Amino acid sequence: MKYDYIIAGAGCAGLSLLYGLLSDEQLQHKKILLIDKDTKKSNDRTWCFWEKEAGIFESIVHYQWKKLEFLTTDFETKFDLKQYKYKMIRGLDFYNHVLKLASKFTNVTFLNEDISAINADEKSAKVKTSKKVYTSKYVFNSTALFNPKITTKNSLLQHFKGWVIKTKTPVFNKEVGTLMDFRVHQNQGATFMYVLPTSSTEALIEYTLFSKAVLKEAAYVTELKNYIKNTLKIDEYEILHQEFGVIPMSLSKFTRQPKASKNIVNIGTAGGFTKASSGYTFQFIQKNTKAIIKNLREDKIPLKKISFREKMYHWYDKTLLDVLLSHKLQGKEVFSIMFKKLPPEVILAFLGNESTFLEELRIMNAVPIKAFLTSGLKQLK
Repeated sequence: MKYDYIIAGAGCAGLSLLYGLLSDEQLQHKKILLIDKDTKKSNDRTWCFWEKEAGIFESIVHYQWKKLEFLTTDFETKFDLKQYKYKMIRGLDFYNHVLKLASKFTNVTFLNEDISAINADEKSAKVKTSKKVYTSKYVFNSTALFNPKITTKNSLLQHFKGWVIKTKTPVFNKEVGTLMDFRVHQNQGATFMYVLPTSSTEALIEYTLFSKAVLKEAAYVTELKNYIKNTLKIDEYEILHQEFGVIPMSLSKFTRQPKASKNIVNIGTAGGFTKASSGYTFQFIQKNTKAIIKNLREDKIPLKKISFREKMYHWYDKTLLDVLLSHKLQGKEVFSIMFKKLPPEVILAFLGNESTFLEELRIMNAVPIKAFLTSGLKQLK
């Protein structure tokens, strides 16, 4: 059978696209094939993001905060969010929500197979798995098949281990989420903790690093235990859930159109929708999904062209990443300077690619000029 669309990979990007297609009256009856080796039945990750209005996945937001804090060894700030809300969606809730909608459509096919290759000619694209070759008009790829080479010279890895813990007695202020706590050692590079409480006795605590290599399992566990005991002053707790992830933060170019084919479109991290300077992905996927749906509705090539503003943000990201890679400044130092000198929501707008030119000028004036200027000029070459 030939399909209209094949979605290669059932992660956040693939399932977001499927949800967008099935939510659109003009596109929901297209023949769609989704291929992934995983069945998406485990709560393997948590997405946190900020947005101003209610989003399309508002019904499955597990918790949200209107007050956040930033902590470091010599500076602390707690702030109310006036425009944004900081939100959390659990992986399994997201998977179940999308798959429940998909189960209502007989034109959607799911296959649990390993993808070995994706190719295209002028009229169609093909996905090869361990069992068969499947053909469609367009393939939307979120696998790593076309990813550029990631090296320690051009990239950092954002890697993290998180625990959801439950305490016996109330210890958390559920109204306040800790966006970054840099009061941990910086031996490996930029290192901080998230603390996102969903009740007075339950919170997600995540140990996060920007460095060139992941750690051994025991190192994450040790740091989480130390932080919970020595910083949060919690002795008795139960671990309800654990997760681990690695996100590339790279100067390498992730292309949206591999092999110069209009029939293959990279989405998610594969298409460059992971922000190089921070690792944030969820909201960039949603914006790209919206653009793809719009193009398909208008019978245009679904590829979202890179705008001038996006190119500017890519330059900002690469500049900051070069500053960190070249050790001109530590991540702790950069973020501390920004939160000391700038309104927090200006920083969030900038990290979400929603800032104005004036806000970007404020950020440029806030950070050390020499370090960022040399890295910025380098990334223009």
